[in-house]
Amino acid sequence: MHPAPSVILFTVLSGLGFGVLAALGAGVLQPAGWAAFLLWGLGYGLSVAGLLASTFHLGRPERAWRALSQWRSSWLSREGLCALASLVLLAPMALSDGLGLGLPRGIGLLGAVLALGTVVTTGMIYAQLKTVPRWNHPITPVSFVAFALAGGAILSELGWGAVALLLGLAAVLVVQWRIGDGRFAEVGVTIGSATGLGTLGRVSVLEQPHSHPNYLMREMIYVVGRKHALKLRRLALGLGCLAPALILSLPAHPALTALAVLLHVAGALSARWLFFAEAEHVVGLYYGKHGPAAGAGRRDG
Repeated sequence: MHPAPSVILFTVLSGLGFGVLAALGAGVLQPAGWAAFLLWGLGYGLSVAGLLASTFHLGRPERAWRALSQWRSSWLSREGLCALASLVLLAPMALSDGLGLGLPRGIGLLGAVLALGTVVTTGMIYAQLKTVPRWNHPITPVSFVAFALAGGAILSELGWGAVALLLGLAAVLVVQWRIGDGRFAEVGVTIGSATGLGTLGRVSVLEQPHSHPNYLMREMIYVVGRKHALKLRRLALGLGCLAPALILSLPAHPALTALAVLLHVAGALSARWLFFAEAEHVVGLYYGKHGPAAGAGRRDG
């Protein structure tokens, strides 16, 4: 799949933001005064920035609100509703922490559940797609939640709790890559099954369906070289998980926390770019972009 910058920014920033909001809402961290306004503002800022970034990927951004009406069948609609509900519900909790109003924590707990629910629905947008086997498994939404929890823990300065979540995220990423690498073969989709000609023998592409690149080729087909994919995986694992965990295991200092955040975000961006770049849509079978014929069309990202 084509790794669109707007979607990468959206998923990374919103994941961080809702992770922070979930930690604050649940009372894992209970700041007061200006510290509360700063942390709550950071969570809201990242969440809203991510949601705004997502609109740049729409053909008609001004119609984005219409997606909210399709919650019965659309994970995108459920994502929007969960996001709005969590942002509204957590606002009183933010004011309570900042002004010392002492509101019951139950409101924050419900908001925290909705914040993490937003991240789950984001992951389910991709996990539901049977046409992209690499995404179509339960670990996809788990990885989105793992990123949100780990990022939120770093920004909330949870110390060893953040270290544990970062190591958990590393394990989830390894499992996700391992499962994803074999998913296309596991589901048994081939050009023969796609065309319905598989019963006649081995099917191969003789001529390309189009003489020039079209929308499907631009958006649904993007092949990243194996060597580059392995480098990016190491980068995502090292910067996004292991380096921040090592830094946070040292005596606490604001500068070290800031460095851990920057490294984690860099790793998260690498992992999310790879998440899209490695995803193979079954439509690529018609263009010989998967399997033995894919080598001719390989493009390194």
